Amino acid sequence: MFLDTGKKTECFGCEACYQICPRQAITMKEDIEGFRYPVIDESLCIQCDRCRRTCPHACMPEKHRENKYVFGGYCNNPKTRYESTSGGAFSAVVEAFCDKEYVIFGAEAQGLQVFHSYISDKQELGKYRKSKYSQSIIGETYDKAKNFLAEGKKVLFSGTPCQIAGLYAYLYALNFHKIVNLLTIEVVCEGVPSPLYVRKMDKAMEDKYVAGIESLDYRYKGSSLLDNSKWDFEIMRIQLMNKKVLNKDRWFNPFWSIWLNHLMSRPSCYECPFAEQGRTGDITLGDLWGVHLYCPELYGKNGGSSLVVGNTEKGIEVIKAAERYMFGHELLFEDALKYQSPMRKHIDNNPQREAFMSDLESDISLKMLNRKWAKKPALKLLWNKYVWGNRQKIALWNLKQKITNGEKKNA
Repeated sequence: MFLDTGKKTECFGCEACYQICPRQAITMKEDIEGFRYPVIDESLCIQCDRCRRTCPHACMPEKHRENKYVFGGYCNNPKTRYESTSGGAFSAVVEAFCDKEYVIFGAEAQGLQVFHSYISDKQELGKYRKSKYSQSIIGETYDKAKNFLAEGKKVLFSGTPCQIAGLYAYLYALNFHKIVNLLTIEVVCEGVPSPLYVRKMDKAMEDKYVAGIESLDYRYKGSSLLDNSKWDFEIMRIQLMNKKVLNKDRWFNPFWSIWLNHLMSRPSCYECPFAEQGRTGDITLGDLWGVHLYCPELYGKNGGSSLVVGNTEKGIEVIKAAERYMFGHELLFEDALKYQSPMRKHIDNNPQREAFMSDLESDISLKMLNRKWAKKPALKLLWNKYVWGNRQKIALWNLKQKITNGEKKNA
């Protein structure tokens, strides 16, 4: 494990060791790449070994591989669906689980940083919607979740698979087993990028527009409830401190090119033990990729659709209760798995990562960095996205359905 070997591939950044230390001898510090790692103050350490017994890399919590229940669809509330990255399934699950005496933990963006926090009122759920392509700072939320569970409250805890594993490892290391009221939700994760890139982007905005970044919407859907045409194209919307707004289409966005080419992910993401069919959380949530291929009826006018996977009996029970808040139906796990690479294998290590990170850490400008490392979209890709994309394929499918239904009616 990292605390013994110093190998960064062995630290997920879940911060469980930091929270469990009885002497506060562990702090989380950024390395040169911008990722946080535990550092022990030996003058405070009492050699209790709790940190090692808590690390999910060394003490992997149970993974659930059998009896999957898979649901695909989207939230019935159009406003909730619009405000969500995909189909709003997270909000539907919250409605089903959080009836009274509940607390919800999730990742909240505050400027360029992302923190884990909690709410006790579903009306504040909006702060946890939208994807944040940054590893959140967990802080002391594992301990707070434990305390709420001890009080008998329902606790819904959402995060990346490694953060959910960190929560379980923390609770079990403390011999805390009162988790009947705990529901864990993990997102389908394809690795977390270095925060240095967004910071360099912020500096570029300062230099060009004399205003830094106020907020980032990595996957902006459109300007209103009626404009859902942007979901497939995944617009990045940047709002600056001076209220100026910049929009970048995914296929021309250097961030997506660099991240999806695995040039700036956390070292442990390249050996992630959670990127497989066995899941740690009660529920796994993600985009319903492949919707236009194997369940086009769930496309829903390009407003976003969710994949919801129940991994435990508790998770399946909550999903079935949440279905009344959604439009959709059960899917085959095998079909969904075909289009969910992070549920089959971890990302590949790009041999150029070290060279890219060296440039990212240097004083090279964002413009020069992107020019050197970001790839331009191929013509075939642009054709498949803009000319003969998902919307066109769904339109053709709908037309065929009308013709078929008309023929059946006239028969």
